[in-house]
Amino acid sequence: MDKLTSMKVFATVAKSGSFAAAAKDLGISRAMATKHVMHLENTLGVRLLNRTTRRISLTEAGASYLERCLQILEDIEETELAVTQLHTEPQGLLRMSTPPFFGTFHLAPTIAAYLAQHPKVRVDLMVRGGTVDVVSEGLDLAICLGELPDSSLIARKLASSPRIVCGASSYFEKHGIPKTPQDLKHHNCLINWGFEPHDHWKFNSPDGEPIVVKVSGTMQANTADPLRLASIHGLGLVVLPTYIVGQDLRKERLQAVLEDYALPSMDIYAVYPHRRHLSAKVRTFLDFLAERLHPIPYWEDWRVA
Repeated sequence: MDKLTSMKVFATVAKSGSFAAAAKDLGISRAMATKHVMHLENTLGVRLLNRTTRRISLTEAGASYLERCLQILEDIEETELAVTQLHTEPQGLLRMSTPPFFGTFHLAPTIAAYLAQHPKVRVDLMVRGGTVDVVSEGLDLAICLGELPDSSLIARKLASSPRIVCGASSYFEKHGIPKTPQDLKHHNCLINWGFEPHDHWKFNSPDGEPIVVKVSGTMQANTADPLRLASIHGLGLVVLPTYIVGQDLRKERLQAVLEDYALPSMDIYAVYPHRRHLSAKVRTFLDFLAERLHPIPYWEDWRVA
């Protein structure tokens, strides 16, 4: 059997999680798809896939082999494009993932603007929270927030979004404005379990001294938007990154407080598999997105409004 064809079949099976789905995508029989994967396993002397009656998953060896397969197949595709003088024009399917809020309010408008300039590119966007396995899910790139785990992926920092304490003017009219972090002990603080520092809000004083305040309140959630909306309606104070509340601050739905006391920022990255040469679609999209966020992200315009 042709090894490159077998590698393509294996990568498609790993991405779809099904021999039947992969066979349909490739226009071959399920039996032939199975033979290609078995040929690779017999040649390598290792099992690449765990097979049960309910699901297919990668073995440790399979995950490592998949990453190399994807790189080899993409290198071949780029070489063919270079020969035909098409490598400079972004085209094809661009698969990416993003956390929900960033995807809805920041990435989606960027994608629309990018596709208007590059009509031969199609985008498959997966919006979800939590950890994403870029390689096994066959993604070209993923937007990740916060500290990144060690991996073989390449990470490109796109922006840094400060966290701030904010609340609605209606709340401050009733309960006053905190002047120091310690004042937060007497305020209704809405707890976001999706972001550190949870119910211990960590600040640095203007002199750089660390300050940790245990806070409490009448509402908590594991995602930001319900707390943002509750704060807009005057329920209490929230700590959120400016990429989430920048628009609310600019339109004065929320008001920032304790700005002299810095909270840890939220870094925003694009991560993608290691490649010697990025495809035109990935390279140009990353550059397009980075240009929209540098040198200062547009969501920080509330500071000068």
